Amino acid sequence: MNINVVKHPLIAHKLTIMRQEQTVPKDFRQLLKEISLLMAYEVTRDLPVESIEIETPICKTTGIKLSGRSIGVVPILRAGLGMVDGVLELVPQAKVGHIGCYRDPDTHQPVEYYCKLPVDAPERTIIVVDPMLATGGSANMAIDFIKQRGVKDIKFMCLVAAPEGVKAVNEAHPDVPIYTAALDDYLNEHCYIVPGLGDAGDRLFGTK
Repeated sequence: MNINVVKHPLIAHKLTIMRQEQTVPKDFRQLLKEISLLMAYEVTRDLPVESIEIETPICKTTGIKLSGRSIGVVPILRAGLGMVDGVLELVPQAKVGHIGCYRDPDTHQPVEYYCKLPVDAPERTIIVVDPMLATGGSANMAIDFIKQRGVKDIKFMCLVAAPEGVKAVNEAHPDVPIYTAALDDYLNEHCYIVPGLGDAGDRLFGTK
């Protein structure tokens, strides 16, 4: 499977608090931002760099700077919005697009209603963010939209993934690596991740 489970004590600790039913939206939002920032370190690990000569207060030396592609962050609305600030805190120059799709409650299939990407998206590494990778339908739809607009370099970042969703994305988009904080057990009959953390959008914004 093309999946990277980001293992770190701080991520595991914060995710455990997020999973707890009694965690209130304010704390859920803050923890989601913090985990997104920590995970972004791993997602951006392979960004290309180049040497640059600089002058410190003491002497000239050689340092490192990013080279090549810039970053774009594309949240899948609405829950993905909670991950954007964490990535931007690490990569403040990144541009942000938005993709709107939701899961039909009866068919469990994704329905698209909005897509807006930076005009230079094809020249960027695009990180698609959504807290949950359940059936993989929304993720695949979002990646399809982005590829249709000429983007070649795409990564998918989530908090919690189900094996079914990982399999679906791997089969549809084997070139897109998945980064997650946890690979959970399975999907239940309502297509919720088990043990999961419930509906991330509702818990993020305090809705039902």
